[in-house]
Amino acid sequence: MHKVMHFGSHNRQFTYHMKKKQLEEVNSEKNLGVIISSNLKVADHCRHAYATANRMLGLFTRTVKFRNVDVMVRFYKSLIRPHVEYFTSI
Repeated sequence: MHKVMHFGSHNRQFTYHMKKKQLEEVNSEKNLGVIISSNLKVADHCRHAYATANRMLGLFTRTVKFRNVDVMVRFYKSLIRPHVEYFTSI
């Protein structure tokens, strides 16, 4: 599905068509793993990455009963920290 995103406050926001079908207008879109919004702020992307890291942490706390410090550190470094670092590097 093709989509169109309008940038800028003075954009006229025309309606675009392709092959006689109107393109869907969106305010944000994920492209190459990064969420781009029409205001060009990274808040949506950061929120998504934080939620993913938080879900992984919840998965860990629900499933792992034996909480050895070494196991917890390895799990954090391999599954949670990459998500947190991914949204902070932008």
